[in-house]
Amino acid sequence: MLESLVTRVVDLLWSTPMIVLILAVGAYFTVRMAFPQILRVGEMARYLIGGGGSQQGVSSFQAFAMALGGRVGVGNIAGVATAIHFGGPGAMFWMWATAIVGSAVAVAECSLAQVWKEEVNGEYRGGPAYYIEKGIGWKWLAVLYAVAALFAFSVTGPSIQSFNIAESANTAWGVDPRLTGALVTVLFLAVVLGGLKRIGAVCGLVVPFMAAAYILLGLVILALNASAVPHMFALIFTSAFGAESVFGGMLGAIIMWGVRRAIYSSEAGTGSGAQAAAAAEVSHPIKQGLAQGFSIYVDTLFVCTITGLMILVTDSYNVEAPDGSMIVQYAPDLTAGPAYTQAAIDSTLPGMGSGFVAIAMFFFAFTTLLSFAFYADTNVAYLVRSSRWERRLVLLVKAMIAVSIALGSLRSSTFAWNLADIGVGLYTWINLVALVLLSGKAVAVYRDYARQRRQGRDPVFDPQDVGITNAPVWTAIARRSTVSQDT
Repeated sequence: MLESLVTRVVDLLWSTPMIVLILAVGAYFTVRMAFPQILRVGEMARYLIGGGGSQQGVSSFQAFAMALGGRVGVGNIAGVATAIHFGGPGAMFWMWATAIVGSAVAVAECSLAQVWKEEVNGEYRGGPAYYIEKGIGWKWLAVLYAVAALFAFSVTGPSIQSFNIAESANTAWGVDPRLTGALVTVLFLAVVLGGLKRIGAVCGLVVPFMAAAYILLGLVILALNASAVPHMFALIFTSAFGAESVFGGMLGAIIMWGVRRAIYSSEAGTGSGAQAAAAAEVSHPIKQGLAQGFSIYVDTLFVCTITGLMILVTDSYNVEAPDGSMIVQYAPDLTAGPAYTQAAIDSTLPGMGSGFVAIAMFFFAFTTLLSFAFYADTNVAYLVRSSRWERRLVLLVKAMIAVSIALGSLRSSTFAWNLADIGVGLYTWINLVALVLLSGKAVAVYRDYARQRRQGRDPVFDPQDVGITNAPVWTAIARRSTVSQDT
């Protein structure tokens, strides 16, 4: 009964209007900002490593790593597998398309988070709740976002991460899920109790290393199966539009699963990465927006793509039609999830798949859990506004996340994924509405940045130049940046 209700809620939240709205918002920002995710790729990469942190904020790279830690998680391994299982090879194309338009959305939402960030207890905090209240003036919607996000980051989200860590460890080494859950919980608390700086430092160290190792292994798998690569790409593109006869009757499922899993993995349009972006110290909001736009590419075009290509090139997958019948059964003994990726690696490098995927799953999911803790902290800070209860509530929320991690390692895969989809769906709807209403401001901030770049200047943001009068943090930042450039 409960699982049936949860499934119906998921179907409602992730129905066609959600898919259309996300793609439309992405297309809007792509055109109005003159294709920043394509024409400013060089600046995206440069802003990742340029600039340092401050007493109030982390460096641009650490903010990027925190956001990427939230984006690169089980969706990059288990999520891609489920997209292929329910959407077929063509789902990969729609993941790529969503990533490209989603990068423009990330530029916009992360820049807005920077514009209306606040200094809370000596650290920068910001995100959708902040820019909804200050930019739109609808505090009730801001509170609704913060509550929905807090629910997702402390209850639904952690469970799917810990479940997949436990499942992959059990498959690889036969480790009891209860033991895995306990270990992950202890490590999680050891990091998050150290605050923003420790979370940023751990993510900055772990995320780039693990992503690079995972991509490198994927390239090795593709190289060793080079003869099958042309057919694989042909299958992706033909089935993406229903031209492949085998998958011709499931075009709607192909698009839906590709877009849904791309959004869940990259978090473009959800506003979650914007909360990490707000913590960075930069001289202009668009600098961090561009850096975060690049994180969408790393997540989906690099990591998710490698997973999908490994699975497809080795025929380590099954495809299930919307009516429950099986269209393709290359791996009838496997359940959609990490097992597909493990089988793909084992088929080329025998005995390596289970262990490597378990290690990758741990690091990807663990850094996601760290990001969840920071995001939850950000929304608590918004809801209680530096009251005397804030520190106690932050500790309580971290304890809730720890409990979700421990219990989540024991939940069934379908139920855990559905709960996670509900959490993401709730706050994504709210954030997308906010982005539509604030689209004019986002474009104005971007054009201010572009104007200064055309003048040969290192952009410094003065909110009054774009008609924004309620962003006091930027007065001090602009003063510091101007002095720094003059000297």
